[in-house]
Amino acid sequence: MDFKDERFIDYNTSMEQKNIEKIVLACQKGDIAQFGTLFDLFHNKIYQFIYYRTHHKETAEDLTSQTFTKALVRIESYNPEKAGFTTWLYQIARNSIIDYYRALKPTSDIQDAWDLPSTSQPAREAELRIQLEKVNSYLQSLPSQQRDIILMRVWDGLSHKEIADILGISEASSKMTFSRVLAKLTKEVPFAALYLLTLKQIL
Repeated sequence: MDFKDERFIDYNTSMEQKNIEKIVLACQKGDIAQFGTLFDLFHNKIYQFIYYRTHHKETAEDLTSQTFTKALVRIESYNPEKAGFTTWLYQIARNSIIDYYRALKPTSDIQDAWDLPSTSQPAREAELRIQLEKVNSYLQSLPSQQRDIILMRVWDGLSHKEIADILGISEASSKMTFSRVLAKLTKEVPFAALYLLTLKQIL
C-alpha cells in the first residue's frame, strides 16, 4: 500500500510543527488567547479520533471539549523534548476515552472498550452505516493494540512515529503490525480494506 497519497500526508510538516511549538510557547508564557489557534487546528482531528472510538456524536463532542480543557489547564506542563504537541494532545484524548469507559464499565478491559454498546446510532446515511458496521465487525476481532494502530494510521492520519509515542511501542513495531493486519484484511475481506482507505473521504 502506498500512503503517500495526500489523504495520508501527516498533518504536521516540520515547518507546521515549528509554528505549532511557537504558539504553544506563547500560551505557556501567558498568551492564552493563542490557544484558540491550537483549538482550530486540531479540533476536527481530535473529534474524529474520539468519535471512531465511541460511535456517539454527543459523547464525542463532550470528550473533545474535555480534551481541550485538560490541554489548556496543563499547557504549562507540556515539554516538547518529551513529545510533540500532536502526540501530547492525542494522549490526553486517549486517556479521556479510557476514563469515560472506566466510568461506564469499571470491570471491563479499559484498553479494549470497542465492544461496549453505543446509546444511539451514528447520524449517517443507512448504506454508509451498514458498510461501517461490516468494517467494525472485522476490527472487533483484532487485539486492541492492533486495532488502535489501524485506526490511528488510516482514520486519524497519524504517522507511525506519532502512533508509537502514543501507544508506547517502537516505530518499527507500529509499521510491522500495520502492514501485517492490512495485508490480512485485504486477503480476507477485500471490500473492507478498500472501505477503510476511502472512509476518510466520505465522513
